[in-house]
Amino acid sequence: MIKESGTWNIAMYIWDENQTEACLQLNGAETYVNWVDASGSNQSTLYHFPTQNECMVCHQSSSTMSPIGPSIRNLNRDVQRNGSTLNQLDHLQALGVLGGANANQEAQIPDYKDVSVALADRGRAYLDMNCAHCHNPSGWDIPAGKDFDFRYEPAFDQTGIESGKDRILTLVQDGEMPFIGVTLSDEIGIALLAEYLQSL
Repeated sequence: MIKESGTWNIAMYIWDENQTEACLQLNGAETYVNWVDASGSNQSTLYHFPTQNECMVCHQSSSTMSPIGPSIRNLNRDVQRNGSTLNQLDHLQALGVLGGANANQEAQIPDYKDVSVALADRGRAYLDMNCAHCHNPSGWDIPAGKDFDFRYEPAFDQTGIESGKDRILTLVQDGEMPFIGVTLSDEIGIALLAEYLQSL
């Protein structure tokens, strides 16, 4: 995404095999990706590069293009670095990666992987981070019109989660959600979501 004159534009560039040149590709593509996972096992998958239109589906807020990624509130939490506990926002600012944020004045969202946090808060945090960019009143008009609001802040009875819990879980477990942008399933996240939704 490139911001020009206050407007975000979307374009997909794909690196060549030598990693020396990236070419514009608006019509999407597919390529096999190989890696070794944390257990040392060889893994492979067919990765889909989205088309420009596919990118635009999720990268919109109030009908304008916008980035999707970590927010200040996601980053505003304690982390371990070199044996010490420190605030991640403060750490990133000390490194010169971020600027202009005050950890004491910014909102926070729970770390959904932290099992010391209540399950309800972890489940809401996961939905916020992975689903709320579409499922909110200002998101893409199709999911925004499905009576779900997966942002962390709204009261639970305004989210549609309880009435839609079975459908949400089925769509996620069947790989139908997210609608675009998934090559591999987040098994840990899906297990958390199942535990949360089944607890309601």
